[in-house]
Amino acid sequence: MHPKISYKRRTLTLEENQIINTQNSAHDDFDWNVDKRNVATYSKEQREELEKSYEQTFKSIEESELIQGTIVGLTKTDAIVNIGFKSDGLVSLNEFRDMPNLKIGDEIEVLVLEKEDRDGQLSLSRRQARQVRSWQNVVDYFKSGEVVTGTITSKTKGGLIVDVNGLETFLPGSQIDVKPVTDYDQYVGKTMDFKVVKINEQIRNAVVSHKALIESDLEQQRGEIMSKLEKGQVLEGTIKNVTDFGAFVDLGGVDGLLYITDISWGRISHPNEILSNGQKLNVVVLDFDDEKKRISLGLKQLTPHPWDSLPAEIQEGATVKGKVVNIEDYGAFLEVMPGVEGLVHVSEITWSSQPINAKEFFKMGDEYGAKVVTLDKDERKMSLSIKQLTEDPWGAIENKFPIESRHKGIVKNITPYGVFVELETGIGGMIHISDLSWTKRYNHPSEFTKVGDEIEVSILSIDKDNRKLSLGHKQLEDDPWNTFESVFPIGSQHEGTVIRKDEKGAVVQLQYGLEAFAPARHLRKEDDSILSVDETLPFVIIEFDRNDKRIMVSHSKVWEQSKADEREAEHKANQAEAENTKKTVKNIQAKVEKATLGDLGALADLKEKLKNEEEGNNK
Repeated sequence: MHPKISYKRRTLTLEENQIINTQNSAHDDFDWNVDKRNVATYSKEQREELEKSYEQTFKSIEESELIQGTIVGLTKTDAIVNIGFKSDGLVSLNEFRDMPNLKIGDEIEVLVLEKEDRDGQLSLSRRQARQVRSWQNVVDYFKSGEVVTGTITSKTKGGLIVDVNGLETFLPGSQIDVKPVTDYDQYVGKTMDFKVVKINEQIRNAVVSHKALIESDLEQQRGEIMSKLEKGQVLEGTIKNVTDFGAFVDLGGVDGLLYITDISWGRISHPNEILSNGQKLNVVVLDFDDEKKRISLGLKQLTPHPWDSLPAEIQEGATVKGKVVNIEDYGAFLEVMPGVEGLVHVSEITWSSQPINAKEFFKMGDEYGAKVVTLDKDERKMSLSIKQLTEDPWGAIENKFPIESRHKGIVKNITPYGVFVELETGIGGMIHISDLSWTKRYNHPSEFTKVGDEIEVSILSIDKDNRKLSLGHKQLEDDPWNTFESVFPIGSQHEGTVIRKDEKGAVVQLQYGLEAFAPARHLRKEDDSILSVDETLPFVIIEFDRNDKRIMVSHSKVWEQSKADEREAEHKANQAEAENTKKTVKNIQAKVEKATLGDLGALADLKEKLKNEEEGNNK
């Protein structure tokens, strides 16, 4: 329990007596042993006046008030602080750890907690005073934008804790530096400058940023650099970051973009083929925007354009080598030297008239020899030809591929209407789907062959002007339809197998590989069911067209014809029986001379029977 100290009435401690004894004052000459005879007496009015004057010598304080005080005494655990109030206050020495040389006479700022606590003492706090003062300062720093100094004390989730004049503030990880920071521990214990960027007065929480100061400095540097920029100016920079589309170059506080197309006169697939992070190089300013702080840089512009120094040997008619650097639908670009490209149009790839897909023919990076067809240095354009390095095979096409001659080729392409066959490089032709087979009808040529197959063909016709050959495969054999007409006459019956069906009918495989068509109404069986695929049954030829190579068949007519034949046979048998009966009756009539009544009756019955039989046969 601390002793109570009061200016009105208090008992001095041993330490205070020692302090008083060591000081000289006007009271040293006073005789404290004087008896009551020398005691002054005051009237009631005088006493009230003196007490009033005495009260006015003390300050009027309020709780939670910040006030200046002076250290007037030190104990082993506390500091005695005089704030000009009726009594002194005690502050624990734990609150002075930042003042190792604390001594009597030092002035400090304290917060009035209670004017009189439960022990009747004045309660003060230096620690809370520092917190309140620190928060007021932080608020002022936030409003003024003033830079503050703080010490990073510890790491926390998402950032760091910074002590700013005794107040703990939060430094987010994203606000430590302009560059991403992953290791927060390296900053613990460091003293740095910060800017207060956010406050919450309700919970007295503040957010500080070191990155804001760096950006402010960078912004100032950018302004100075931008004010001195000129188009065409050559600057030294450092590659800061290489991306797919280019590279960012640090020009000493401001970044510029070196786009991929401005790195080299030649084509490159990625900037890292030439550039790397940290590389120093000279660049030229192509353009800049003061408002957006954007700077466009160039590297290739520091060297002459290759077209301006094109070697003399590259001219029309010359043979060059180039690497495929770009492929389009209409052709491919070959780079014959860095920055100098020529176009090989699809029509200049091969002598064949068959359309070629450039994206299937060429591959990026492949090298080809080519002939320079046209050259325009002013327009910086060059057209190349691969096919002109070889002789035109169509010059003597009739001699090598005469009409009706037979040859073997490779299937290169299949379309819905035919098959393209290459006989040799640059020479090929089309087999129409109707010229694949004499006997089979294909819905698509892929049912007959596939790309890459070797096939034998016959030359049907030559179109030299348009560089086209008309080819046939079925023409390798004689037309079998010359004999089919006698083998499959109308009404003849043949065994066949259903191989395909649809709503209109079915395709029936006959002998010799011949295919016929059976309409849907002719597929009904005798038991009223419908033929299904893979069934083998007899069919009747109902139509034969040699010119259109078409045969129509019917299964229904097979059993319908059988039933008709049976009815005809039964009819003929009935007619024969009726004729025999007539002859018998006539013979009987000739033999009977006179008819009796009984005979007449029997004869009448016989006549009636014959009549009924004739009527039945006629039905």
